[in-house]
Amino acid sequence: MANIPDKPTLDGIEDRWAAQWDSDGTYRFDASVPREGVFSIDTPPPTVSGSLHMGHVFSYTHTDTIARYQRMRGKAVFYPMGWDDNGLPTERRVQNYYGVRCDPSQPYVEGFEPPFRGDPPKNHQAVAISRPNFLELCDELVEIDEQIFEMLLKRLGLSVDWSLKYATIDERSRRASQRAFLRNVTRGEAYSQEAPTLWDIDFRTAVAQAEMEDRERPGAYHKIPFALTGTNPGGTGTIEIDTTRPELLAACVALVAHPDDERYQPHFGTTVTVPLYGQQVEICAHELAEPDKGTGIAMICTFGDTTDVTWWRELNLPMRTIIGRDGRILTEPPHDVDVDAYATIAGLTVKQAQKTVVEQLVEADLLVGEPRPIQHPVKFYERGDRPLEIVTSRQWYIRNGGRDADLRATLVARGGEVEWHPAHMRHRYENWVEGLNGDWLVSRQRFFGVPIPIWYPLDEQGEPTYDAPLLPDESRLPVDPSTDAPDGYSEDQRGQPGGFVADPDIFDTWATSSLTPQIAGRWEEDGDLFERVFPMDMRPQAHDIIRTWLFSTMTRSHHEFGCVPWAHAALSGWILDPDRKKMSKSKGNVVTPLDLFETYGTDAVRYWSGSGRPGVDTAFSEDQMKVGRKLANKLLNVTKFVLQFGAPSGDRSLDDGVTEPIDRAMLAKLDAVIVEATAAFDAYDYARALERTEAFFWWFCDNYVELVKGRTYDESRPDAADSAKRALREALGAMQRMFAPILPFAAEEAWSWWNDSSVHLAAWPSPSGDGAAPFGDPSLADVTIEVLTQVRRAKTEAKRSQRAAVESLVVSAPPALYAAIDAGRNDLVDAGSIRDLQVVDGDTLATVITLADDD
Repeated sequence: MANIPDKPTLDGIEDRWAAQWDSDGTYRFDASVPREGVFSIDTPPPTVSGSLHMGHVFSYTHTDTIARYQRMRGKAVFYPMGWDDNGLPTERRVQNYYGVRCDPSQPYVEGFEPPFRGDPPKNHQAVAISRPNFLELCDELVEIDEQIFEMLLKRLGLSVDWSLKYATIDERSRRASQRAFLRNVTRGEAYSQEAPTLWDIDFRTAVAQAEMEDRERPGAYHKIPFALTGTNPGGTGTIEIDTTRPELLAACVALVAHPDDERYQPHFGTTVTVPLYGQQVEICAHELAEPDKGTGIAMICTFGDTTDVTWWRELNLPMRTIIGRDGRILTEPPHDVDVDAYATIAGLTVKQAQKTVVEQLVEADLLVGEPRPIQHPVKFYERGDRPLEIVTSRQWYIRNGGRDADLRATLVARGGEVEWHPAHMRHRYENWVEGLNGDWLVSRQRFFGVPIPIWYPLDEQGEPTYDAPLLPDESRLPVDPSTDAPDGYSEDQRGQPGGFVADPDIFDTWATSSLTPQIAGRWEEDGDLFERVFPMDMRPQAHDIIRTWLFSTMTRSHHEFGCVPWAHAALSGWILDPDRKKMSKSKGNVVTPLDLFETYGTDAVRYWSGSGRPGVDTAFSEDQMKVGRKLANKLLNVTKFVLQFGAPSGDRSLDDGVTEPIDRAMLAKLDAVIVEATAAFDAYDYARALERTEAFFWWFCDNYVELVKGRTYDESRPDAADSAKRALREALGAMQRMFAPILPFAAEEAWSWWNDSSVHLAAWPSPSGDGAAPFGDPSLADVTIEVLTQVRRAKTEAKRSQRAAVESLVVSAPPALYAAIDAGRNDLVDAGSIRDLQVVDGDTLATVITLADDD
């Protein structure tokens, strides 16, 4: 009783308990525990791109509930935290925050000061700075952001072992990323090639298939006639095609129709002349052509979309490239193209070129009818603002089954070795893998990331020999090829004939974050630790990055270890705004967590998060946070109320000490809840566990406590009083532990009033009964409480105090319920202030209540 405050409150407990947990090392991972006693988590490293939002709070709470549950089940929980602090999102944030852009041609400036730090002035033009200066600003800003992230996640109450923290750009991560890649190269799982590549013209970098998305955009069909050439068995004249990209006429290399399309069968193998530009191209047949799309025949350009790439490759067509990496039309025309016509579009943007070409077609009477407006899907980089183009470039790839049916089938099968929560998410994984049409592009033409650890020898003409890359020994890692020389060469041979040149690219951020189990587990740096945590038990993440983070991690683990990287994949849904739209920064509907923590308290926000079912998109709801705060407050208040009854006398066992049927009935109901909550947590369904625990908790507070509280003071029946006290404390302790994963602060506060150790290190509750013989009959309590509820309702309707006396209570009930009513008679009389209780035969349970005239 000395520890119980006079007025229990949630205010101030978060900072106090967070400091206590940190001081006590409550969540420190015990690296001496054997593998079978470890539960390891492949925690998502949040992207360092400005701020954490409610989506992070939502999904990280889900992970934390499982971590806390497993710890209470006796596991040593390996729960690290990392920061995904390299890649495009970080670069974009640095550019905006400092008002700069990276230009590798600029000289390094010692002690460079950016134009500003935050709050950019209007109409500011970004200042071009050297790559080293840009990387220094990246390092500076991510350190600031990571401190803010850590503060917020600690405020969220995550039971992370912060000594296990890592960053995907730190030395250990760079070493692991480069080591894994070099082994991929050595085993033939990684390769480089010059090939058509999805390209973002703003970021000036290649983009992987998994980072691409379709967005509906307005466009127009332009019907253009191609003149048939020479002697043609199908006759003379023209063939009309419909295209949304007339600006690519100069890049046209063929026309294509479906082999079964009778309209064009006579023309297969013949040629046509491309309007304006004059090159002659063949009419080909291919199954991917769509007879019911446009005129049923399309032009193949290098390149307008990914289907063009397929046609170009499978039909062995020539290359006519006209779009550069900056999104402008190249100045040099491709072969066989009319030089004068091409000169009118050279150097223009794609939009400008389209406008110019359409005007020329109209002027030359080569446009049939008016352009026909349409809405159609256009491919974008998921973080980009302009449509992707396809350019030819040399890139590095890791084999992922996109071009290997056997590997694809193996990676699909790997998905079956993981237990998915919810189970249907496995189909998303399988559908993605089965739909791949190319290998994983892992190189990026950016700056802030892990360098690709490759050099190329230069021949006597100074040209790179790409098929004989120079690889560093693993003992040298991490390396930066732009500043380090390969073994057997000196720095003065860089760029010289007979010398070497560095691969200029960095890894895609997914290529490094796909190794989070290896990085967190200190792969090949702490073998003892790695054996205890890998393969990991749990991968928690959002469902929208199954195709990127989850699949890439699966691929890397398969290549390196021949196994899946974790046993369970736990998927969280998205946060939706009140209009059921996904919350995102781009939509401007994001809510920041700190204000909510201040208004409702962390436990209340966690309650809302924990109510969201695995894999299900959940609406943001402050009303639900209010319910969570009420619940946390009630946990404190009912704890104080129960503990003030005092401890039961003696040290009898629960079975011997809980003698009253009503108390045993309550504990039997509690047993059922413990079994259900345990099964739910074992199935990674924290929401179900919360739902069942909360429902029992309110029943306990509103009904059982009210029913038996009078008996706890009954000195004339000490055994009956002790029975109530013992049962009350048993239930209270169990509920505090079951709430602990969701409401860690309130549960710890209430637990501390009568226990010396942390609730988060206490054992998860187990049923009082042994399963074969239930502790009691739960229906006994239900009958008594239903009668008491009717008595209380009658007092409320009569606008009388609940302490008002009941002159007489007549209960009619079937004989089967007599025993239940008799078992709760004394508690019912006391709780309802009933002077006379009679039980009569009836078909259903009913009451006749006569209130006393006096109070």
